[in-house]
Amino acid sequence: MSSRRLGNPTRRFVGGGSNSLAGIFHSKTRLTPLLPIILVLVGAFAILSHLYTHSGGFRDTKIIHMVEGDFGCSLDVQMAIPFLRKTYGDGMQKVLHVGPDTCAIVSKLMKVKDVEAWGVEPYDIEDADVACKRLVKKGIVRVADIKFPLPYRPKSFSLIIISDAVDYLSPKYLNRTLQDLARVSADNLVIFTGYSGKSRAKVQQLSNFGRPAKMRSALWWARFFVQMSLDENEAAAMKFEQAAYEGSYKPKCQVFHLNSYQ
Repeated sequence: MSSRRLGNPTRRFVGGGSNSLAGIFHSKTRLTPLLPIILVLVGAFAILSHLYTHSGGFRDTKIIHMVEGDFGCSLDVQMAIPFLRKTYGDGMQKVLHVGPDTCAIVSKLMKVKDVEAWGVEPYDIEDADVACKRLVKKGIVRVADIKFPLPYRPKSFSLIIISDAVDYLSPKYLNRTLQDLARVSADNLVIFTGYSGKSRAKVQQLSNFGRPAKMRSALWWARFFVQMSLDENEAAAMKFEQAAYEGSYKPKCQVFHLNSYQ
């Protein structure tokens, strides 16, 4: 939580001599008792905010990214949901999101009409809030190591969205993971990944991911998709870009639209 300083309001007094001094003295006499009250109100507000955060409500992802310095793609995914809906339409009937902050993303997807949403959280959720743990308990969100095959049948989901997950995989595990995600996708995959040259790893992230992020260029990914026999869905990419442009949405991450294995 960022610290706040209460600035002292400046006052202008019209007049001179003893009348001005008397006014200043009277003003200080009235303001001094208000200081403890203001401090109490600020403290109460901080306590209420803390209680709400841990009582089941999802923290605003944008605020988390600003405060904790996390410049990942999770916020991009949440903002992109309406444009993904315009792009894929009925192809979003059953969606799987894979990556951190999946509870927040799944909760937003579940509010979209005719969309059934599921999530895979690849990392520890000990610090997750009550609402997230409730999704895990219900089986809507699963905590799983994505370096190994996921416990889903082939073509279980019409669309799979991946964010902030593949950036931390070595090529060895990246091959296995994308093959498995393509296996459980019936139609399409959308990958949100960082731009090359932009390091997002920090001490807190290293403890979760075990390695710094590896930012790869669009050309690297294009070659990798060819190697994996994954075709880029150019029609979906153009439709998404058009919808994003009309909605004044500009992703901070690279977005790749792929066809699943047929």
